[in-house]
Amino acid sequence: MRERSRPRGRREAGGGAGGADASPRRERRGEPAAGCGHGPAMEEGAADLRQRKKQNCTESDKMAPEERNKENSKLGRSPKYLLIQRFAKLFFGCLAAVTSGMMYAVYLSTYHERKFWFSSRQELEREITFQGDSAIYYSFYKELLKAPSFERGVYELTHNNKTISLKTINAVQQMTLYPELIASVLYQASGSEEVIEPVYFYIGIVFGLQGIYVTALFVTSWVMSGTWLAGMLTVAWFIINRTDTTRIDYSIPSRENWALPYFACQVAALTGYLKKNLNCSAEKFCYLLVNASTYTFMMMWEYSHYLLFVQAVSLFLLDSFALAQTEKVHEVYRIYLFSVIVGYLLQFENSALLVSPLLSLVVALMLSKSLQMNMKKSTFVSRLLKIMYIYLVLTVAVTLNFLLKMFIPHKENGHLLKFIEVKLGLNTTKNFTMNWLLCQESLQAPSQDFFLRLTQSSLLPFYILVLIICLFSVTQVIFRRICGEPLKETVKLEDGRIGERPEIVYHVIHTILLGCLAMCLEGMKYLWTPYVCMLAAFGVCSPELWMTLFKWLRLKAVHPILLALILSMAVPTIIGFSLWKEFFPRIMTELTELQEFYDPDTVELMTWIKRQAPVAAVFAGSPQLMGVIKLCTGWMVSSLPLYNDDDLLKRNENIYQIYSKRSAEDIYKILTSYKANFLVIEDSICNEVGPVRGCRVKDLLDIANGHVVCEEGDNYAYSKYGRFCHEIKMNYSPYVNYFTRVYWNRSYFVYRINTVISFQS
Repeated sequence: MRERSRPRGRREAGGGAGGADASPRRERRGEPAAGCGHGPAMEEGAADLRQRKKQNCTESDKMAPEERNKENSKLGRSPKYLLIQRFAKLFFGCLAAVTSGMMYAVYLSTYHERKFWFSSRQELEREITFQGDSAIYYSFYKELLKAPSFERGVYELTHNNKTISLKTINAVQQMTLYPELIASVLYQASGSEEVIEPVYFYIGIVFGLQGIYVTALFVTSWVMSGTWLAGMLTVAWFIINRTDTTRIDYSIPSRENWALPYFACQVAALTGYLKKNLNCSAEKFCYLLVNASTYTFMMMWEYSHYLLFVQAVSLFLLDSFALAQTEKVHEVYRIYLFSVIVGYLLQFENSALLVSPLLSLVVALMLSKSLQMNMKKSTFVSRLLKIMYIYLVLTVAVTLNFLLKMFIPHKENGHLLKFIEVKLGLNTTKNFTMNWLLCQESLQAPSQDFFLRLTQSSLLPFYILVLIICLFSVTQVIFRRICGEPLKETVKLEDGRIGERPEIVYHVIHTILLGCLAMCLEGMKYLWTPYVCMLAAFGVCSPELWMTLFKWLRLKAVHPILLALILSMAVPTIIGFSLWKEFFPRIMTELTELQEFYDPDTVELMTWIKRQAPVAAVFAGSPQLMGVIKLCTGWMVSSLPLYNDDDLLKRNENIYQIYSKRSAEDIYKILTSYKANFLVIEDSICNEVGPVRGCRVKDLLDIANGHVVCEEGDNYAYSKYGRFCHEIKMNYSPYVNYFTRVYWNRSYFVYRINTVISFQS
């Protein structure tokens, strides 16, 4: 009780530690700064943070209500009144968060129905709406439901030889089919067979996860700002900028639509976990949620460890400047380590996780910190290590990653490294696959339309404002830490130091890193823009951010605290009303407007295959079409739209030769080498008129085959053969000797590959 009754100023002077440690610490503070020396000050900060971490949770939990009671007694408020007020705020905030998520899921479902007329379609017409890799994912979900038992279905997927000709694959590992495994188990275990069709159950789960995604962003903004008004504004900006925040409109079963909701939950929990003065129960809850969501995210997406690597870099920078409790940050590192190890074991010993940059960085961080902790304090070596900490970590991480890749057999997306080299201008290539990837819109720099859309919704201007204020505040805090000034135990509103809150610093660093990636690759905007919505909404709704700005401006005419509170309510309210007036009618128009999606040529092709083609037939064609054929008919194909396997990439390039200037004999040899029986030629590819010069499939093939010299003017080299997809339609020798046309419509031409070749004209 004596320790509790001690004046608050005395406790702060002691840094939260016992009285025995207080006087030496005061002596150290009395020493001259010596030009803002980095080593001792940062060392002292780390000791402060460790002391705060080791405080008794029970004691702090008991002291917090006592201090609040004293403050409320001064204001004439009873503890009962405070409890009711806090409960009401929490209840209505949670209600608003859950309602926002549910309404967004309903909105997606309604929009999907209006766009595709899903309820009035036959099963075949519904399945055609799944394009490319989405068709493959859903086809394996169908196979699991058709299997006599779940165990048998999993075995057939892990030893799959009925999808790609001449190739047995572990589809669960190679295509990350854990979402489909979970969906099939839930569908059968819940007894939904007689209640809802499989396709509705599948897309319903994805839409539900998107609702959780929005709810997690709501909670993150709420936790950071202290008001659920920020959460409402986050959701509004997210929905209005839906074109740039999610790919749910184009590819429902894609892996990121399954995985990113779990990452959003992890970020929300991490935000709470990094907060100062968090009571023990809340801290344990956040820690467990970070654990569960990190592991689940790792299992849902094959590229998840890259995104976690970006997050780990953010935490590393946060810890390097001693802006967060070191123990908390290293607990998150341990979670990464555990998730990678368990993921490696459960993903059939996936060696890509062992050679991932995430594992190398985490191990380097833990080794460097262990070396630093074992050094004697105040020695020259310990101070040198503190100054060289960032360099030491990066050196160890790069060296470790190099050694792991040298000794561990792996196929860690080598084509991605080649793509990065070409993208950065470090290398040039005529390779079809590399050039085809470079031509994809998602792998190019973002267009001006992207920034224009964000500006029209007022998101980008407010994000830049919030980011600038937070960056300047963080810079001030870092300079104070270097000069030996410790962090405050609690940051009050009148202090105007928003940069001292570790969760804010983390989000600032995180969005900057993701923003740098989004400026290089447009596809990365789906990772960056949701957190732009969250950070901008937090900023305009946070009195602390406005107070930080007013501290710099040194306002005297108006009381800064009062003005900060007014603006934190008025600005988001004005933004909300303007967004409602401008964008709500557009959203309602989307939901009421009936769109028509009908592809009769593809329906006719799939119907013909199911009725006329032999069951053992193998089809060859573009990978995107092969995915749809596999889903709608179940027939075996020669290639798939997957880009994480070198053999499949080579197959795709070889089969795409049907649109090149190659001889009939060459094409026949390629197709028969994959045991193909039927060839499908798409008129849209053969006669493609692309918006970007040189990015059409036939142009890329000509470059790869040396039929076009890539110089100024694009001079065409000599080829004695015409384009195969054009020549085969003429029905003359030698094309009719190798191929026989068996079906055609306006979009597709199907040819049987002859087993007995006749050279009669």
